[in-house]
Amino acid sequence: MKKTLWACLTALLFQANGLQAQQIAPEAPKGFDVLQSTISHGKIDTIVYESKTVGTSRKALVYTPPGFNKKTKYPVLYLLHGIGGDEKEWLNGGKPQIILDNLYAEGKIQPMIVVMPNGRAMKDDRAVGNIMAPDKVQAFATFEKDLLNDLIPFVEKKYPTLIDRESRAIAGLSMGGGQSLNFGLGNLDKFAWVGGFSSAPNTKIPKELVPNPEEAKKKLKLLWISCGDNDGLLSFSKRTHEYLYQNDVPHIYYLEPGVHDFKVWKNGLYMYSQFLFKPVNTSSFTKYTILGTPASTNIRNAQYPQVLPDNRVVFKVKAPNAHKVQIDLGKKYDMIKDSTGFWHVTTDSISRGFHYYSLLIDDVAVVDPASETFYGMSRQASGIEIPYKEGGFYALKDVPHGDIRIKKYFSKASNTWREMYVYTPPGYDKTTEKYPVLYLLHGGGEDQRGWATQGRTDLILDNLIAEQKAKPMVIAMLDGNFYGNGGGIAGFGEPQLKAFENELKNGAIPFVESNFRVETDAKNRALAGLSMGGLQTLYAGIKNTDLFSYLGVFSSGWWANNTKLSDPQYEFMKNNASTINSNLKELWISMGGKEDIAHANCQIMMKKFDDMGVKYKYSEYAGGHTWPVWRHDIFLFSQLLFK
Repeated sequence: MKKTLWACLTALLFQANGLQAQQIAPEAPKGFDVLQSTISHGKIDTIVYESKTVGTSRKALVYTPPGFNKKTKYPVLYLLHGIGGDEKEWLNGGKPQIILDNLYAEGKIQPMIVVMPNGRAMKDDRAVGNIMAPDKVQAFATFEKDLLNDLIPFVEKKYPTLIDRESRAIAGLSMGGGQSLNFGLGNLDKFAWVGGFSSAPNTKIPKELVPNPEEAKKKLKLLWISCGDNDGLLSFSKRTHEYLYQNDVPHIYYLEPGVHDFKVWKNGLYMYSQFLFKPVNTSSFTKYTILGTPASTNIRNAQYPQVLPDNRVVFKVKAPNAHKVQIDLGKKYDMIKDSTGFWHVTTDSISRGFHYYSLLIDDVAVVDPASETFYGMSRQASGIEIPYKEGGFYALKDVPHGDIRIKKYFSKASNTWREMYVYTPPGYDKTTEKYPVLYLLHGGGEDQRGWATQGRTDLILDNLIAEQKAKPMVIAMLDGNFYGNGGGIAGFGEPQLKAFENELKNGAIPFVESNFRVETDAKNRALAGLSMGGLQTLYAGIKNTDLFSYLGVFSSGWWANNTKLSDPQYEFMKNNASTINSNLKELWISMGGKEDIAHANCQIMMKKFDDMGVKYKYSEYAGGHTWPVWRHDIFLFSQLLFK
């Protein structure tokens, strides 16, 4: 009954004050931590409690809010210090009572009691001597028992507190941030509000921290993770955030300019406390941050571009003498120049996965010096990786890894030196086993590097093989570019398709089979490609089903104007349908949805296949003519092979 009444009163106060999560400022304003003489103030007391865990009396500080009334029951925030502090660290360095008094005067926080304990649970709990000594570090872990069994019962007996889990919060800085995440997430029956500010290496690895994401989703009211962008401990917050993101656990990941100091921690308290003990809207969580996360495709130490939690991207480029700067990310965004010569823009929300982009400086397309470059669009371009909750299948994981080998070879078929990228599965060099082979083809404007770099083929196969979802295989990623008479790359024309077929049969396959331990029969060969590579797969694969048992056609199809069964490609298939069906174990066709530029062609082609009786399987995955779709294609197709 008390819990229900408190929830009702909270909701009414919340609505009366207009305190909606969306209205919380994105950072503390100037003066948020300055003492105001004209407002009511809370009180700081020292308490002493008996700790059966430690076997001694221990101290803590307690903040009671302005207008504290012993007849009113309050929720409680347990606020923890860092490895070099004690119960007075927040008081001395952060002045939490001033921050909270000011917030309370503005009607931005719920009245609450704040307990600041000593998180070093040992008899000599002072921060003296070697604070990194093993017994002192261990004492921070021991504090979990002291907190749950000694301190909380004492506080709830001495003060008028609400004692349900939804009325308890925990947060801390540095070592205390790690404690808060460990203890709060490890005791969801005790805490519904959990915050870590610049959490230290004592933070458990994510799988141990949140072993049951579904339980966390149900029980957590708020999970807050914040850090300064130049904090050496940022990686611990980042890895936790990435795990939570992958597992769809709502949380706020708040990055701000700063290092490992009270400037960041005071802002953390200012922000975090405004959410506590009120109704929250988890859909608004992505709005709360000052900075985005540097894209994983940035060069080392580059801070921009940054990806915001809602997948908008912040670009920042220095070009003081330029007259006009844009970002071309499929859509062009005009950048604005500031007084220091930097150009800025924040894009719309960008779809998940990998995207090419360019800087347009005075209408000249150039690569972003802060980004890794990738060969695409028939030139070197910048690329950006947008986080994707379901992208774990191409994530780097702690599993055995294969290798990508770059092999140059002289092709007698084309009378030129050529290059291929070859994936060999984990353990290839430790066995004498022979492996099946997938010959994998890129799209127009790309080359043999595409599937290895943009496509992350090695990681996808590593993960599938580790899960025993795909057979270990060699993947030869070929260069499918052949030049037309005018010198331009024209891989879509009949002469170029014939040249590719010749190279495949008389150059690439012989080289692979003489330089790698692979099986050499049709049942152990597959051919697949995206876009232009899908067309090459149709051309060379359908005509040579005596060489391949599996064909994969991604975002491709015969040209839509070639709709008659008398056209050469269809004429061959019509006359050889039974052979094609008999030889191929899989003719697998996939598309990226109606926004895929090859979608319409493919639908026409498949109708003709139906008319001819050619058997195939079709898969569609939301997305356009882009690498996120093709990564998913190789993820699915590779699981069908050689079984």
